[in-house]
Amino acid sequence: MGGDVDFSIEHLVSWLGVVELELLIFTSVFLLIGALDEALMDVFWFFLRLSGKVPARRANRSQLEAKPLSAPTAVMIAAWQEARVIGGTIEHMCHAWPQANLRIYVGCYCNDPATIEAVMYAAQSDQRVRIVIHDQFGPTTKADCLNRIYRAICTDEARSGTTRRMIVMHDAEDMVDPAALALMDGAIANSDFVQLPVLPEPQHRSRWVGSHYCEEFAEAHGKAMVVRDAIGAALPSAGVGCAFSRKILSEMAWRNAGNGPFSEDSLTEDYELGLRIKAAGGRSRFLRCRGDDGELIATRACFPSHVGAAVRQKARWLHGIALQGWDRMGWSNTPVELWMRWRDRRGPISALVLAAGYLLLIATGLHIFCFWLGYGNLWYPGPLLTTLLALNMVSFVWRAFIRFIFTAREYGFSEGLNAVLRIPLANLIAIMAGRRALMAYFRALGGGKLSWDKTRHDDHPPGMKQARGAQS
Repeated sequence: MGGDVDFSIEHLVSWLGVVELELLIFTSVFLLIGALDEALMDVFWFFLRLSGKVPARRANRSQLEAKPLSAPTAVMIAAWQEARVIGGTIEHMCHAWPQANLRIYVGCYCNDPATIEAVMYAAQSDQRVRIVIHDQFGPTTKADCLNRIYRAICTDEARSGTTRRMIVMHDAEDMVDPAALALMDGAIANSDFVQLPVLPEPQHRSRWVGSHYCEEFAEAHGKAMVVRDAIGAALPSAGVGCAFSRKILSEMAWRNAGNGPFSEDSLTEDYELGLRIKAAGGRSRFLRCRGDDGELIATRACFPSHVGAAVRQKARWLHGIALQGWDRMGWSNTPVELWMRWRDRRGPISALVLAAGYLLLIATGLHIFCFWLGYGNLWYPGPLLTTLLALNMVSFVWRAFIRFIFTAREYGFSEGLNAVLRIPLANLIAIMAGRRALMAYFRALGGGKLSWDKTRHDDHPPGMKQARGAQS
């Protein structure tokens, strides 16, 4: 019959070739666009370093660690079901930061007695630790918990008549640097927001998943944030290792209808706060400094060591920064900010392009296999596609090299090589996270309630360092 569809193997192989060609064009074009974006960032970074506009800062560690705070300071830590790690965080923070005019506020929930008990045990007799118990059952949102801590700080200030000059943010699993507090204290004198680098801890029990955050943060906080700071772009807060002036948080709370400085309907309230500070005319700084021992003054933390947890965490970042950020923060009419917002929000598009690239590999493999079996013919790209493929290959080699040098600078040669080997896994996690983020975004558009989609933490950097020391 004339209307019959040809399902012969030769016909199916010919259609496979069409799909392969379309995927090749799509991935080649969009991968090259992304490569040009990254290359532009590389050019800016190399120019800034070679011109001396971003000098390599050095500081005397012993002097910073012994330096008293110039004014009363508060630390905010929001905790929900963090009994496994919060104790180690508090103990290490109290030891690393012995300054008497420091107060550590830990926000817990009334239905999370295990976390409350762990904080109480870790604090022991240290009067600088304050437990702020939220009267609502958790989890609400992280921003809501942070706002509850902020209100507790305001209450303490009213009672004592003493105002904090600086408020620092950290997470329940962080390992602070002993020199960091004095470094931020000095910088906040002429800034409204200061962000220190974040260094994920390499995980010997999770060489592939848990350790792949090392190269991502090494490049983001070794290059991208340095460039953003130098060209005057808004700096997103990482939510850890960052300090805010008391004045700017008061202004942000006022702009937020008095509900607190953090947006409770945002999944990435820390990222958004950094951009809002810039929009309000505040001054932000990314402070990258090494001690005289060569070690970067940074916050260290253990990131998820299982694929499911990593996908969940990155999906929340994509949902909050790329999708919610587009809705809530809009775009900008200045070229620099427009470029940075594009970089922040390209994650879902990148996940789609990566997925198409892996489908292309599968389609090409099937096509070659069918040709070996004697079905169909292979096709060859024309001059334009050949040029696109060559440019993408060069850009991939360059990106792998850049990833290697930034990772090796912080973690050593071996970890730099591992960073290159982990690229395929990082891509697969990004693809899965992009899909999950889109699904969560569509549910939110349908009226779904936001909640604290937190990451479970089982490891803490001090404990891992001690374990490695015992093995060596």
